Amino acid sequence: MLNLAGLKIGHATDEKNHTGCTVFLCPPNTVASVDVRGPAPGSREAVLLQPDKPIQFIQAVMLTGGSAFGLATADGAMRYLAEHGIGHFTPIRPVPLVPTAVVYDLFMNDGQGLPNAEMGYQACQNATDENVPQGNVGAGAGVTVGKWAGFQTIMKGGFGLSSVEVDGVVVGAGAVVNAVGDVVNQDGSVLAGARKADGRWLVEENLYRKFPQLPQTPVGTNTTLVVLFTNAKLSKIEAHRLAQRAHDGFAIAIRPVHTTHDGDTAYALAIGQVEASFDLVANVAVEVVADAIRSGVRQAQSVGMVPGLASE
Repeated sequence: MLNLAGLKIGHATDEKNHTGCTVFLCPPNTVASVDVRGPAPGSREAVLLQPDKPIQFIQAVMLTGGSAFGLATADGAMRYLAEHGIGHFTPIRPVPLVPTAVVYDLFMNDGQGLPNAEMGYQACQNATDENVPQGNVGAGAGVTVGKWAGFQTIMKGGFGLSSVEVDGVVVGAGAVVNAVGDVVNQDGSVLAGARKADGRWLVEENLYRKFPQLPQTPVGTNTTLVVLFTNAKLSKIEAHRLAQRAHDGFAIAIRPVHTTHDGDTAYALAIGQVEASFDLVANVAVEVVADAIRSGVRQAQSVGMVPGLASE
């Protein structure tokens, strides 16, 4: 069983429309920051998490399908947290802070059945720290990878988790894998991505993964989202640096990454239970991010004509 360092993770999945959302419920006094490398992100409360802003703690992070429409899921998480008296202190009432990021999964359902506030609330109700489902669940329900050569060559992405404990220091990551690029193994070989009908990888004849002259993948319709977490005590500036290091894991596991077509975003959550070297946490973080991304495609089931590794 993966150690989530005190977090609880919950999914709400619309299996008919292949979309959904995934919430990370934080223990009290969780320090958070974010780093965005993709040029086309969809997000809420991202500015709040910048290291120059005074707010230190958040109550949850929401990852969701539905493109910008899916930002409504945060309203459901806010309602759930408010009902439990959880939020940032203000003189009138606690205000839950729920940073949210989206993936574009509208191709799977023609933009129907969009994630909404009720799904965000349901995800919170489903949150657990044991046996969190992976694959075609939550925000990973309708995601795909390997779109750099066009939609006829893609494979299914999904939601993946990874966690490592080193001398009492827990570092883990959850990833929603919706990349234009291929997901690769540690040796650089393709794990899931653009392939021909005979199963051969297209990169074998296109070494630099050159996009078509007129790309069939519109700008901004691909994004890999990661929530990196640790039980270490970190300042907000260190959490921001950790979010930056998370993108090293992106680059190890996805080729190409951070393209014009992606909105890649990494959150970092420091739960503050143990003292730890920042460099140890960051070095482990790179590996668990890459592993979570790979797990997201390994656990993915086929949907229609889109093949998934878990179905093969």
